[in-house]
Amino acid sequence: MFQATEVAVNDRMQSGYTYVRTAPVGEAFAETFRPHFSPQEMLEMGVFEGRYMGDCAEEFPPEWFLNAKLSDAADVSLNYFGVKSRQPLSTWREKGWIYGPDPRGWFQWYCRYYMGRRLTEVDLIQIKRWRAFARHAGQIRANCYPGDIFCRPRQRQGLLQWSYDPFI
Repeated sequence: MFQATEVAVNDRMQSGYTYVRTAPVGEAFAETFRPHFSPQEMLEMGVFEGRYMGDCAEEFPPEWFLNAKLSDAADVSLNYFGVKSRQPLSTWREKGWIYGPDPRGWFQWYCRYYMGRRLTEVDLIQIKRWRAFARHAGQIRANCYPGDIFCRPRQRQGLLQWSYDPFI
């Protein structure tokens, strides 16, 4: 039987923040949100140049980090497709892409959502952003031969970082 739990966050980017996990881990997702990979799978495959969540691992299950490709400094070689495919957090802030109580952006929201946190208004915004990212899969289908996973590697890395299947 599921029991709601409160999580206290204290890391370099956020302290004194608490939230409640009200859904079972990896379940009860919105009908319009069907990510292809779990956060653990994404971290193991190689996302964000390995430069993500180094100081907030205590918030998430330890198994997420056992085989994760992480680094103290950004390392493009850790990305699955070996290419840079992200903008600095400062750009995300400047463009207004950081929503709600997740100062690290979409992936932090997804990790917390996956773990069972539900915030109706923020969830709607982030799911809408996730759905909009699907346009990159359409561009790959339109411009690459089927099975050529080396065509448009930056877009494929981007798809992976938004939990879409980059192997389309």
